[in-house]
Amino acid sequence: MIVGRVASLFRYPVKAMAAEPVESAEVSWHGLEGDRRWAFVRSGQARNGFPWFTLRQHPGLHGYRPVFGTPMLVHTPSGDKFEVDDPELAAELSVAGPVSAQKLDRGTFDSAPLSLLSVQTVDAVGAHVGIDVSPLRFRPNIVVETLSGTPFAEDSWVGATVSVGPVRVHVERRDKRCMVINIDPATGERDPAVLRGVAQLNDVTCGVYGSVLVPGRIAVGDPVDLA
Repeated sequence: MIVGRVASLFRYPVKAMAAEPVESAEVSWHGLEGDRRWAFVRSGQARNGFPWFTLRQHPGLHGYRPVFGTPMLVHTPSGDKFEVDDPELAAELSVAGPVSAQKLDRGTFDSAPLSLLSVQTVDAVGAHVGIDVSPLRFRPNIVVETLSGTPFAEDSWVGATVSVGPVRVHVERRDKRCMVINIDPATGERDPAVLRGVAQLNDVTCGVYGSVLVPGRIAVGDPVDLA
């Protein structure tokens, strides 16, 4: 049963930095090609279960735009361009203590290698809090325009398998949100109304996580089929 179509696709070549929109992408067992293949690590956090340098420490990371490739380049808000492991970039980012770039063979994901979110869910959150809310606040990989038009319809996919074009995804769980969604990806400004609104509307969850069952190539416009 077709439940929608892919409205947009995003990868995040460097964890916590800006999204890179793509029209199509290969999907492997480890998610979209190039997604979260680098991260910055806080000094002295090797034994920490979450050593990553993220928007919690530096909301301005949204302004750093990585471009997946060899070499991996990062465009800074000031217009400079660095290779991701250039010490000058690490020095510029070290506003909350030293950090260093780390390459990750399989990517680093908070829960699962793919995240899915519907356009209608984003619109519902924006309407509830009374501001224009971008899907990029929620850092999804696959944004779906659903046929039902019902907000949070993706919650009903949990436990099921969806096909996105030729790729089959097992939907594992709902995505429980944190304060990061309060940060406007365009300005870096915080608005606590966003997380509060998600809590009021849907028990602090927004979007779903999935694992790849069958890899392949997906593209904007592909049908999303619920098995």
